[in-house]
Amino acid sequence: MTLLQARGVTKSYGPTPALRGVDLELGEGRILAVTGPSGCGKSTLLHCLAGILRPDAGEVHYRGRRLDTASETERSRLRRDEFGVLFQFGLLVAELTAAENIALPLLLAGHGRRESRSVALDWLDRFGVRELAETVPGQMSGGQQQRVAAARALVTEPSVLFADEPTGALDRLVGEQLLGLVVELARERRMSVVLVTHDATVAGYADDEIVLRDGVLDPGGLGIAAGAIG
Repeated sequence: MTLLQARGVTKSYGPTPALRGVDLELGEGRILAVTGPSGCGKSTLLHCLAGILRPDAGEVHYRGRRLDTASETERSRLRRDEFGVLFQFGLLVAELTAAENIALPLLLAGHGRRESRSVALDWLDRFGVRELAETVPGQMSGGQQQRVAAARALVTEPSVLFADEPTGALDRLVGEQLLGLVVELARERRMSVVLVTHDATVAGYADDEIVLRDGVLDPGGLGIAAGAIG
């Protein structure tokens, strides 16, 4: 079943084109790697698929509904309730503890404070960093921050996780450990994932891979990601 679809998506920043007519489909429970050199439009595509940016032309459909023409309120609701987003540098709220950062999406969705904290602590356990519950981001390592950010992205049990270079700021061992946890949870919950990366090892965790070059799909780069985990 197709969960997310892009048709002829274009996006420019001033006179500079970032995407020039991209088509793709993401199936339910599938992990899709979007790869390509720096500046090819990978992050822009992810932002259009997640409803963070509106494309200049083309269509984005989520569960058969137009996402690109939805209101900002509706797109924000989807990112709160059905989408999870994990960025390269985590983007944790500096003033909040790890538990508070993870609980924040639940609180914004209307859950009670005690329930939200309890769920946040469970997620810290899953990522092996329960001891960080009362620690603020400035006192964490990069790998710890990214684990907390991943838990925050997953705490609402989204249908789709958008991960933009999630291991790009980490050393290889820590990055592979984090990605392994995310993939395990995706398989367990049949969650779809859009994984932007320039790293072939990271792309190997995906079911499928597309390659972008200069804002268009490289037809030679379509297919099953090498080393994909079944």
